Amino acid sequence: MARGSSLGKSIVLLFLIIILALGGLVWFDYLGVLHLKQSFAPLYKLLGKAPQTSVTATSTHPLTADLDQDRLDKQRESLDIYRQELDKREKDVASAEQQNQQVALELGERIKTQEEREKTFNDTVKKYDDRNANITQIATNLTGMAPKNSVDILVAMDDQMVIDVLRRVDEIARENGTSSMVSYWLSLMPAERAAEIQRKMASKPESLN
Repeated sequence: MARGSSLGKSIVLLFLIIILALGGLVWFDYLGVLHLKQSFAPLYKLLGKAPQTSVTATSTHPLTADLDQDRLDKQRESLDIYRQELDKREKDVASAEQQNQQVALELGERIKTQEEREKTFNDTVKKYDDRNANITQIATNLTGMAPKNSVDILVAMDDQMVIDVLRRVDEIARENGTSSMVSYWLSLMPAERAAEIQRKMASKPESLN
């Protein structure tokens, strides 16, 4: 009799455990912890309940989707910031290149101006050297001529050229240690022209220009 009573209690406990287990599964499915909605759908209808469908911390798929979206948003934001930095650097580089081009242009103009000045200076020096060479040649030639012929040539020149030639004749005479023909030539010139030449030589000892 006692054995039959123990067996009955065991069966009752087994049924109770099964009922509690099923109840726990139903409850967890209702809360959304477990996904057994299809299996317990008839039971929900029988009880007049609707299963929990809200997203919980254990709903891995929606949470993963949110994390992926956040990650994508942050990556896009980083790319936008990087793109803005690249645009700024590109503008800075373009501005620097423009400034360099402006500096190069100004430097080129300065170099061109300096070259023109040097050319002008060299031309002036060459012109001066050529003039001095010509004056030296004329002075040498006149010194070797008859005084009257030399005076006739000097009278045909302008005053500045006459003064430069006479000065060069004096220099050549001093270099060679000989007598200068300048005073004698002046004495053979027309008096007014000779006086004008001497006046200019005294007032402008180096050059009339």
